Amino acid sequence: MRAVPRVYIHEVVEVDGTRRADYQHHMTANWVPEAAELRRQRCFGVFSLVGSTGPWPRVVNIWEYDGWEDLAHNFRVELAGPTHRDPMLAEWWEQAAAFRRGGHDRILVADDANPGVGHWEAAGGTGAVAYVHDVVTVGPGGAGAACAHMAGAGSRSMAAAGLALVGLWRTAMGAGDEVMALWGVPDWPTWAALEARADAGSLGGPDGLRSRQRWLLVDAELSPLRTGRQPSAADRRPPAGD
Repeated sequence: MRAVPRVYIHEVVEVDGTRRADYQHHMTANWVPEAAELRRQRCFGVFSLVGSTGPWPRVVNIWEYDGWEDLAHNFRVELAGPTHRDPMLAEWWEQAAAFRRGGHDRILVADDANPGVGHWEAAGGTGAVAYVHDVVTVGPGGAGAACAHMAGAGSRSMAAAGLALVGLWRTAMGAGDEVMALWGVPDWPTWAALEARADAGSLGGPDGLRSRQRWLLVDAELSPLRTGRQPSAADRRPPAGD
């Protein structure tokens, strides 16, 4: 057990569907090499939401911090100056605005069962063809118990179905009623079997389950869960059409 749990920013970004690949490249190769060190953050993953399984076009970004102090440092950098925008990244922000329209962010706190992006980098990536993005809501204050279920019986059940637990979190700054899990899908027949099981009502869930939402995600080109490394400046290229 880590003495201080890792903290994450989970971003759901509404993008211009024709520029989604450009945005993801801008978010990885053009952001991480300088911003990650400056802001004491790591890229956990960047994904496309498979539109047939949820609202589209959307990109999901997940950023990892060693704890609340590092997240506060990130905000201190982010909100510096009279304009509350990091002056070193003003050009980056202007370019990003051409690719996105808005979105919704969460602050997440990692469960002990969440190995962190360093684990997946050491493993050379997850090897997953896709991910089940699982959001579970329970009664107020029930997120801790729900995480324990997802890390224990829920993880064993998903492993028996062929899926691996890639990340597990509870949502902060709320009622303690939401848990998020990311499950790696090794191949498409495994995903089909999982959804057939869910449709039959045998997927199960934590006590006090109130709702469950599953999206299907796929890795962006430079997502560390795919490549086994953080994006670098060597990955940069001009946007399509430039």
